[in-house]
Amino acid sequence: MAGQLYVISGPSGVGKSTIVRGVRGRVKGLAYSISYTSRKPREGEVDGVDYHFVERDTFETMIQESAFAEWAEVYDAFYGTPLDGLKAQMSQGLDVILDVDGQGAENLKKRFKESILIYVLPPSLETLEERLRRRGTDEEEVIRARFEKALREIKRCLYFDYIVFNENIDKAVEEVTSIILSVRARRSKQLPMVEKIFSVSLSS
Repeated sequence: MAGQLYVISGPSGVGKSTIVRGVRGRVKGLAYSISYTSRKPREGEVDGVDYHFVERDTFETMIQESAFAEWAEVYDAFYGTPLDGLKAQMSQGLDVILDVDGQGAENLKKRFKESILIYVLPPSLETLEERLRRRGTDEEEVIRARFEKALREIKRCLYFDYIVFNENIDKAVEEVTSIILSVRARRSKQLPMVEKIFSVSLSS
């Protein structure tokens, strides 16, 4: 059985990457799809761990070669999910989690119709602005642009399967973990194991 795809999205600065790391520490058998980007690494980021960092012209070549399941240009930098790697992980039966922007999540849903989309929101706009400033990695102009885009992006939550408010990171991680475990317990996911354990055929 092919693996399940979980897509985490939300406004910039809402804590998507932190939530993904926390969930991966709790849920066994959960692979992570590392995105490509043309932006420069931030302090502490590691190539091949946080992102695959490539030059802009390399990214554009990959677009032409249809190498991405989805891609977008955000704040003058490209971000994309590698298609072959994602397919390989899922074909091995691995559940995969990744974090992308709202547009990318919608595009992934079109390609992988059974994917589960989870939208993360801050408890308030004031909290979101505070988190963007606390990162200390962007100029004031960039912070304002990210905040204004967040206001527009929030309506995308209408398209998602689940909404999680990240007021407390531990609670947000717990909620996303619960969603994944709930999906894994669905009848369609468990029937193959029932047939294997009890040597019965449950096909109609």
